[in-house]
Amino acid sequence: MALAYFDNNATTPIAPEVAEVMQPYFHELFGNPSSNHVKGIELDNVIKQARQYVAGLLGAETNEVTFTSGGSESNNHVLKGIFLDRNQFLRGHMVISCFEHPAILEPAAYLESLGVEVTRVGCNSFGIVDPEEVKAALRPDTRLVSIMHANNEIGAIQRIGEIAQLCRESGVLIHTDAAQSLGKIKVDVKELGIDFLTLAGHKIYAPKGVGALFIRAGACLESLIHGASHESGVRAGTENTAYWVGLGEACRLLTTEGDVHLHQLREMRDLLYAKLSAAIPGLTVNGMYTDRQLDACYRLPNTLSANFPNVVGTDLLTATPSVCASTGAACHSGETKISATLKGIGLDPKTAQGTVRLSVGRMTTFEEIERGADDLIASWKAMTA
Repeated sequence: MALAYFDNNATTPIAPEVAEVMQPYFHELFGNPSSNHVKGIELDNVIKQARQYVAGLLGAETNEVTFTSGGSESNNHVLKGIFLDRNQFLRGHMVISCFEHPAILEPAAYLESLGVEVTRVGCNSFGIVDPEEVKAALRPDTRLVSIMHANNEIGAIQRIGEIAQLCRESGVLIHTDAAQSLGKIKVDVKELGIDFLTLAGHKIYAPKGVGALFIRAGACLESLIHGASHESGVRAGTENTAYWVGLGEACRLLTTEGDVHLHQLREMRDLLYAKLSAAIPGLTVNGMYTDRQLDACYRLPNTLSANFPNVVGTDLLTATPSVCASTGAACHSGETKISATLKGIGLDPKTAQGTVRLSVGRMTTFEEIERGADDLIASWKAMTA
């Protein structure tokens, strides 16, 4: 069975170029980069180069990039690094959105249980947080605002630059989880004006288990992992050379491909939508603007959150094993539990039952789009006949 992989927002395949450059570091280049002998010294420039590639994708300086084990660690490091700081331990207030990734929601809830005050702001029907609502939530004791750059379910792109400006005016640090936006839109930390940014390797064609954290020069974070003085004392742990090299190569590829890659994502996503909407009456899309210019500004080019009418999304995907995708709601014992995102945009439970997230990527082909759309259409027609 030929598969149509439409779940790139969950994880991307590892790019062949990435897998290839990693191989020597599992074999002959196995040394500990902290060692002073030849097996360690020969890795020094390799890690420097990988860090440069990551910094290049972000528009950052190399000394502002810290390697981590992934998005969850990076997110936890920012929240806990601010509020578990030994000089301001568990003091103050933070602002997040109501539909952040669990790697923000859960650390925030943990800190809240210890006494940190947390305000959760909502969004509009397109999944966009109003910067003025963030501004209204700021207090004299607010220490951090953390708003995702792009939503993983419907692809809503937040107005992070505007929110960052409001934070700077109030002397508040700002973090954005950019796991979903990197590789899909241009991301420049200087243009955004942020203090911290999260990157997850497995969302940009690198392996799982590797990521990075942008820490603006001059911003301070308490270490999350204490130990030796790796990563300029920010994050302890022996350097994961193979995976750091892989992440660097993935960032280099995306930087090199630039707008060509982004245009291709949009072209494939739009073809998928055109085929589905032409064959399925009543199909709607979450977060999509009728104005194409607005849609390009505020929705990821690879993401299609489609509401299939008169079916349950999980049943549709079960009936279409050739398509790999995700749903936005789960139905148990006749009760529909919808995601925080779909609830946040005000989607009614009946419509949310049929929500399927389809996300394309660098390795998606146009033939795959055609085949996957045909299979979904055939299953929907059979289920609603």
